[in-house]
Amino acid sequence: MRDEIRIVSSLILHPSSFNSMKIAWFGHVASARANGIVTYSREMVSGLRRRGQKVIFFYHKSRERGQPRDSDGIRIGSFDILNRATISSPRSRKLVEEMLRREGIDAAHISLSFSQLDFSLPEICHDLGVPAIATLHFPYGPPETFWGSAVRVLYRFYSGSLKNYDAVIVFSEKQRELLVDYGVSPKRVRVIPNGADVVAYCPGPSDYKHAINASLLVTYVGRVDPEKNVGDLLAAFQKLDLPNDHKLVIVGNGMDLARLRRRAAGDHRIILRGYVGDLKERVRILRAADIFVLPSSIEGLSLALLEAMAAGTAVIATDVGADAEALRGAGVVIDLDALEHQLPLALRMLIEYPEFRRDLAARARRRAVEDYALETNTDHVLDLYRELTGR
Repeated sequence: MRDEIRIVSSLILHPSSFNSMKIAWFGHVASARANGIVTYSREMVSGLRRRGQKVIFFYHKSRERGQPRDSDGIRIGSFDILNRATISSPRSRKLVEEMLRREGIDAAHISLSFSQLDFSLPEICHDLGVPAIATLHFPYGPPETFWGSAVRVLYRFYSGSLKNYDAVIVFSEKQRELLVDYGVSPKRVRVIPNGADVVAYCPGPSDYKHAINASLLVTYVGRVDPEKNVGDLLAAFQKLDLPNDHKLVIVGNGMDLARLRRRAAGDHRIILRGYVGDLKERVRILRAADIFVLPSSIEGLSLALLEAMAAGTAVIATDVGADAEALRGAGVVIDLDALEHQLPLALRMLIEYPEFRRDLAARARRRAVEDYALETNTDHVLDLYRELTGR
């Protein structure tokens, strides 16, 4: 509780409210396939506004999905490609130029990938004397794997444009090294990790296990797409032949969801919830969880993993992206190339040794509060704005 009081108190007294800037934020609103990049925009914009900053939120009309409009938002016409890439309308560049000039913007922050505007926004901003900052959400993994090799092509493709940004925010030192190897100046690349709301996501009572008749609960929260390897988690759970009151709950939508539902048909220990948009329900599930598993082939720094840590859950994750960096000494890290063998062993160990599981859960909570609190990381982003604008 002291951690939460300290965070809230520092926010109330934060001097940024007396030195307000106008920030143009180019990001994303919630959608049926909400993920970390959506949450990043929502929470960062909210955090900056709480600190007294004026944020003009540019977002795509095609991604609204029934969400309420942002009162300080600018909607850009667009269409989606397979719900993975967004194309802004032909007149979007002119709209952005007019709004930046009219609003007297001090800094522009682009959450990549936004759209094809990723490549022209630095030029637009610099013509108006406005610094341009990018946050790079691209995942990464071992280069010898299919997914790891594929995303490196994306990094190389974007590196030419990233050289034009005044600063590029990444979530880990490994990600920073990757960009520097591709020619982005080390001075431009800043490591500011993703952050979890450690006040909302915190240990506490939950009736969720009682509601699903579970004595032990394993969870996964995130996209259910091929690179997430959720099928391997389902297979590992079934391989253990656990009692009926040991449950696996999978939360999220994606391309693999229908296939996994067919595989789990008839196994009442496995519950596939689909997308859960309500914050209180996600917190309810994570507070009840004994074990959280993230078996991905590629990651940046998983926000779902940080939220599980903040909720006080023991975590198992693959050694990809920055997830292992966040978990060292506070969770179980397994090798991606030995996933099929190591994941059942890790699950069995945490199930059969509850004291060890509870110790890891406590360590995970402390790590989240000390190193990955959303409020602290929002302060670091605001400090970067001040540096670049000379405030």
